[in-house]
Parts: sequence; C-alpha cells; structure tokens
Amino acid sequence: MKDGLFTTVSNRKIAQDVYLAELSGDTSEIKNPGQFVNFAIDGLYLRRPISVCDSREGLLTVIYKVVGKGTARMSEAVPGDTFKVLTGLGNGYDLSKAGERPLLIGGGVGVPPLYLLAKKLVEKGAKPCVVMGFNSSADVFFEDEFKKLGCEIKVTTVDGSYGLKGFVTDALPSDYTYFYTCGPLPMLKAVYQKTNTSGQFSLEERMGCGFGACMGCSIMTASGPKRVCKDGPVFEKEDLLWKT
Repeated sequence: MKDGLFTTVSNRKIAQDVYLAELSGDTSEIKNPGQFVNFAIDGLYLRRPISVCDSREGLLTVIYKVVGKGTARMSEAVPGDTFKVLTGLGNGYDLSKAGERPLLIGGGVGVPPLYLLAKKLVEKGAKPCVVMGFNSSADVFFEDEFKKLGCEIKVTTVDGSYGLKGFVTDALPSDYTYFYTCGPLPMLKAVYQKTNTSGQFSLEERMGCGFGACMGCSIMTASGPKRVCKDGPVFEKEDLLWKT
C-alpha cells in the first residue's frame, strides 16, 4: 500500500455519466487485477475507491461513474491536475484457477477491473469469454477493447437497445472452466445462482478507510466476518452466504 501523487494525463467521457482517466504516477503497488485505488478529493473527507482498469509502469487507468460530489469533481479534471491516490488496495483476482476458457461477467462499472484480468489471462494462454451487462446502449463501453484482446464478447442491455435484451445471466455460455465477476449486488447474487462452477466475486461496499482499519465494510462469510477492502474485495463463491 502506498500513498502517492498522480498527475492527470487524460480524462474523457466514454458512456453516459462514465469517464476514463489515465494518470501518471507510481503504480508499483498494483500487482493483481481486481485491486482498487483510493482517490483523495480536495474539500471532501472520505476518499473515493475506484477499481483499477489497467496498470502499466507509471500509468494508471481507471473508469468511474459520476454518482456524487467526489466523482463529479474527478470528471472535471484536466491534464496536469493532480490527485493523492492510495494504491495497492485489496487482494485482487486469483488467476491460477482460471483454466483454458474462463468466463468474465461484468455489470456497468463492474466491467473495468475485468479488462486487466482479461489481459493477464490472455497472456497465460487462456481464451476468455466476456459477458457485459448494461441498462441501455448509452451505457455500453469497452466492447472493442476486449475484442482487441481476442476475447469472445457478449453484450446485454436491459431495454434491448443494444446486443441481447435481458441480463448477463441470459447470456451465460455453458462451456466455461471457471468464472470471475464484478458488478452490482443483485447481479452478483443472480450470477451466484446461475453458474455451475466455482468462481470469484468482487464485492462493492461503502468504505471508510479502504485498508481495513475502520471495519466499516465488514460482511459475514462462511469463515466468519471479513473486511471487503482488506480481505476482499474478491471472495470465493464458496465463502459467500447466498444459498437459497
């Protein structure tokens, strides 16, 4: 975990209320796909946790949705603007269980952390299938970026304005070796019920500190209480208490 100064390289809108920012800074603490960072926003007490979309030496890419004052401030950043960013947070996804054909399932701004995961899986020789769910065509992003990695892509929209009408669970293939998922809680619970293998879930919870000190994001698991920010945000399917 490291707190450092990051400088905005670019910051642009890529979908309805969704922005992609590239920032230069020390990315050495970002080691696994599925980790997150915490942005300090001037004038606001709590930092804003944002998942890592991509990380290369000295360059951090994040995708975020404007939902309040903090992210609204972030959307106004221009090249040269700086942020204090706490990096290396969370455990991230474990790639060792993926197998040859892993399934990646993302909903809305749960899609970004799956991009770095897909990159790493392709580098290991896997052939990921990516299922992405959005509300409408105005919300869709990163389809082409996943295609450029060589992933099979399926896109769903609730209103049917793009791709398959329905939810991510309506587009799940039957031939996958393992799965990884990130998105809103109702989607994650639906994925839990519909999948037939083990897998890993990245959870979203309101966070105070982001590194395990305040216990504000604790959940109960099969092995006792866990902190989403420190023990997660990624949990094994078998550790979640979502059985019907």
